[in-house]
Parts: sequence; structure tokens; C-alpha cells
Amino acid sequence: MDLGLKDTVVLITGGSKGIGLACAQGFAAEGARVAIASRRREHLEQATATLQAVGVQPMVVAADLGDPEQAARMVREVESRLGPVGVLVNSAGAARRTPPAELTAAHWRAAMEAKYFTYIHAMDAVLPGMALRGGVIVNVVGTGGKLASPTHLPGGAANAALMLASAGLANAFAPYGVRINVVNPGITATQRMQEGLEAEARLAGKTVEEILQQKLRALPLGRVAEPQDVADAVVFLASRRAGYISGAVLAVDGAAVPMVV
Repeated sequence: MDLGLKDTVVLITGGSKGIGLACAQGFAAEGARVAIASRRREHLEQATATLQAVGVQPMVVAADLGDPEQAARMVREVESRLGPVGVLVNSAGAARRTPPAELTAAHWRAAMEAKYFTYIHAMDAVLPGMALRGGVIVNVVGTGGKLASPTHLPGGAANAALMLASAGLANAFAPYGVRINVVNPGITATQRMQEGLEAEARLAGKTVEEILQQKLRALPLGRVAEPQDVADAVVFLASRRAGYISGAVLAVDGAAVPMVV
């Protein structure tokens, strides 16, 4: 199946590891021109080595997307070298998992800064150009925005806000040929999963391994997601084959959260 992504300029925030890195590999396999962004240059260097090992030469940009000026600079740099951004994938930023008894106002603010505003700043930077020529945004968010988890309340609140913002922007920019969708991963084999397990273990007074086995028993498919599972959904939603899908929230959680709203 030709997804129609050849030579499309794809910018992936948080593209240096985990789901973002898997997305970079997926888009490159479709012939896209890939740029990845991350705050840390050492992570970008590691990601570049990983991608080069499979024949991919990405453009890399170091940027702290908590700063709207750096987000705008990121987009300018990518477009000056590769051309107009056709697809933005937001996968940067994550709120720390924290047991509820440890929460302070600072945790709630930090979650919004880390997850919500990083995505908003990146979207703000690409939307004016996309409004002139069309484009696609896929926001990798998380099921915590639909189902409250005691150790992920600030992050879940940021996720819920992102889902609403994504749906609203999809509606507003649809007349300009812009599609915006959300992918909600469930538990996925990344460093963020490990942080979540550690927080839940502290809350429950159990070991990390006990919490992991408990979660595995509860997963209908019997395994956690791999980053590539999520990336496959992202690549499809960004493609022409998904040309009439916008404002959607796609769960990639193996039916772990069986909700219809």
C-alpha cells in the first residue's frame, strides 16, 4: 500500500527515543524526509547513530519546546533545509508519575509545561504555514487523559487538555486543508513506562516487577505495546490513506481501556 508520504517533510518532536524514534524510522521507510527534535544533543546524536545504522540520515534540531521562540526557530531551521513541513508529529514532553500524596501545585504546573505547552508551541509554529498549503499534525498523547490513574493525575489532566485542543484545532483548520489527530498509546515499552511502574510501586508498596506482572495480567493482548505499534498508527494517520480522518482520537492500547467516549 502506497501511503503517499514520499518526499514529505516530517518533523517529529521527541524524535530521539521511544515512540518518536520509532516514528522517525516508520516515516523514513515510506520515503519521507525526516527531521527529529529533542532538548538534548546527546540524545539526538544517539538517535542519529541508530537511524544511520538502518540507512536513514535525519536532520536534527536541538530545541526546548517549553519556549515558544525555540519552537518557532526549530520550524524555521527545518523549513530552510528541507522545505515546508508537511507533517508534524508531537511526541515530546512527559509529566512525571507521582503518587497523589506527594503532589503539590508545582507538579500540576510542571505537567502542563512539560506536555501541554510543548505540543501547543510546536503546533503554533507550523499552523500558519499549513493554513496556506495544507498539512497534518498527529499528537501522541496517552490514555491517561481519558482514564484517571492515581499516579498520573497532572499528566492525565494535560493529556485531556491536549485532546480537546487537538479536536478544536482540527475543526478550525479543516477548511484550510489541515488535519489534526490524536494517538493515545497505552502502556508502551519505553523509559516512561519504567518511571510509571516505579511510581505505582511506591504507591502500592510493591516491587516494580510485581506491578509489571500485575499489568501484564490485565492486558487483553497479554503484552505491552512496542514503540513501533504506536508509530504504525501515527504514520497511517499522517498519510493520504487517512485523508478524511481528522479530529479523531485513536487508542493504541490493545483494548486495555474499553471506552467509547
